[in-house]
Amino acid sequence: MAKRVTIVGPAHPLRGGGMATFNERLAYAFQEAGCEVEIVTFSLQYPSFLFPGKSQITDEPAPVGLPIKVLINSINPLSWWRAGRYIKKQKPDLVIFRYWLPFMGPALGTIAHIIRSNKYSRILAITDNVVPHEKRPGDVPFTKYFLGSCHGFVTLSRSVQQDLERFEPKKPSVYLPHPLYDNFGEAEPKEEACAALGFDPKYNYLLFFGFIRAYKGLDLLLQAMADPQVQELQNLKLIVAGEFYEDAAPYRNLIEQLQLQERLILRTDFIPNAEVRHYFCAADLVVQPYKHATQSGVTQVAYHFDKPMVVTRVGGLSELVPHGEVGYVVQPQPEPIAAAIHQFYTSGAGAILSENITKYKKRFSWSRFVQAVWELAERVKV
Repeated sequence: MAKRVTIVGPAHPLRGGGMATFNERLAYAFQEAGCEVEIVTFSLQYPSFLFPGKSQITDEPAPVGLPIKVLINSINPLSWWRAGRYIKKQKPDLVIFRYWLPFMGPALGTIAHIIRSNKYSRILAITDNVVPHEKRPGDVPFTKYFLGSCHGFVTLSRSVQQDLERFEPKKPSVYLPHPLYDNFGEAEPKEEACAALGFDPKYNYLLFFGFIRAYKGLDLLLQAMADPQVQELQNLKLIVAGEFYEDAAPYRNLIEQLQLQERLILRTDFIPNAEVRHYFCAADLVVQPYKHATQSGVTQVAYHFDKPMVVTRVGGLSELVPHGEVGYVVQPQPEPIAAAIHQFYTSGAGAILSENITKYKKRFSWSRFVQAVWELAERVKV
């Protein structure tokens, strides 16, 4: 009999960005391994005061062949009870929660506690963050409550695993690198990508991709663009592709102050999945100038499209980007970011870095990830 897996977290019809994409791709990976899979997701993920984007719902089509049940309202305890009872009755062999924000601790923790009472389902959590990027009252008790409901944990970076051990030092956990985002289609020539986006292919393009939040350091990259090292590079533009998840005014003021208008392309609406490959294939170099981080799915999209990267030495970013082999690891400051960009374009290393990426990325397979999750599940005590 096929093993049954339930994944609890963001998924269609939510516009969950990387997490929804991850959860759906993980579900496909379990299906490929012969499991029966269902995703239980949110009817309401964030109250409006916590959601900085324009819409929480996508207009993209649902993923084909994935059963997705919309049950959880993050601020309605009755929905937590209904979701918990539903999954408890299903008696899946494995339940995987996606945990990224203490605000979700009460809802997800309650659901997990109810499921546990069937004394059958193994409950694991993929913990993107244990200590959140932006701290709020209640972070510690909410996190403790959720973590206490789980049997074991998967972390996507070693820094999160260290944070986790402060809360749950005795429960089994495993660090597994984020697998490749290989669900955005195949690579295309730069000329085709530029044509799809309306870009001029004669330019070289840097790419900053993803939701724009303070910790992601777009301001550092803008300052790097004004650095003399970068200014001397001809025909270079920066693509900023992603929705503002905070006030855009400080960034727009900085762009004007640094007189970068002619060197930027701002695509600051939500980027649908169907367009992701165009942005990565139009770019020569992906820059992640984060001020602090745990891990980033952007890295694994860049790997899929064989794109070299500049990442900062924070959190788990440098764990996945060997310096000088597939990209550059620098301090989170404008000058070193600028120096790495300058080195990339003046050294002619792009082809070598891309070739190295094609070899290095083979270790980030979804089948390997699923196998390691099952190995962890076998170690836990129900």
